[in-house]
Amino acid sequence: MTSLDSKEWALKSRPVGMPQPSDFEMREVPVPAPEEGEIQVRNSWMSVDPYMRGRMIDRESYVPPFQIGETLQGGAVGRVTASRHPDYEEGDLVSSMAGWREAWTAKPESVAARKLPEAGLPEEAFLGVAGMPGLTAYAGILRIGELKEGDTVFVSGAAGAVGSVVCQIAKIRNCTVIGSAGGPEKCDFVNSLGVDHVIDYKQAGGFDGLVAALREAAPKGIDVYFDNVGGDHLAAAIEVARPFARMAICGMISQYNNTQPAPGPHNIIMVVGKQLKLQGFIVSSHTDMQPQFVSDMASWISSGQLKYEETVREGIENAPEAFIGLFEGANKGKMLVRLS
Repeated sequence: MTSLDSKEWALKSRPVGMPQPSDFEMREVPVPAPEEGEIQVRNSWMSVDPYMRGRMIDRESYVPPFQIGETLQGGAVGRVTASRHPDYEEGDLVSSMAGWREAWTAKPESVAARKLPEAGLPEEAFLGVAGMPGLTAYAGILRIGELKEGDTVFVSGAAGAVGSVVCQIAKIRNCTVIGSAGGPEKCDFVNSLGVDHVIDYKQAGGFDGLVAALREAAPKGIDVYFDNVGGDHLAAAIEVARPFARMAICGMISQYNNTQPAPGPHNIIMVVGKQLKLQGFIVSSHTDMQPQFVSDMASWISSGQLKYEETVREGIENAPEAFIGLFEGANKGKMLVRLS
């Protein structure tokens, strides 16, 4: 058993507004051979995700903030290169929260590591469609959104890693699906998922345009809204919602880089009269769905019912660029960094 060298990224300064490359610092560190109860892993893929922006702010949240000077954390998959743990062998494929680095040595439980099943999927799929974003979509639309066959479903951020899966699950369940995305290329991608209507929010031009486009696509209103964006999208969904509509609030990427608090939906009072359900959720509260999720995903992908797209940046050096690209609309589907 030998030590490895690993490049890794730390937070150099807390971003103000849009993150900048200067907010990150790369360094090279030795990765020791494992001690009793530890494994050594060389990561092959790492994930960047919008929620990481919230962890760069020094505030109390559902996960602790990243600390200045400490190695960043995030989803990763890789192979065990050495093991002194009874449940892991050299060559095992594992997922962990030890991303933003090329290799690591630790006790599996300290980095939320777990062995991955042989599900006939590529390694990187466990960071996207068969990983945290996929489970977010699955739990959010089925459990929080209480999806029913025949529902009319509106999905914001429909070209992203989560939204694109939500759209397809809703179609598999025989729903009418309206997806919102920005620009012709992303709208073409959403169209390719088999949705019924696509709204280019950049062309819609804000709240009034979104409402008009939604009313045209769903003249009887919407039953479910899956929110990845917030802002005008959430307000438009409230405006067009049918009585007793359900809204799964997954994220609000339109507000993540705000330097001042954004005003709430101006029409929030309609939640009362329409008796709407708005529920935020965190995927870690729904891990009990993991076995059925992996089974369904493997079946849907192999049968061609569900497809996925990835945007890949090559090399650990490009991890900050990949992360910043999430807020510039640079990704279709899951944004990933290939490490080896």
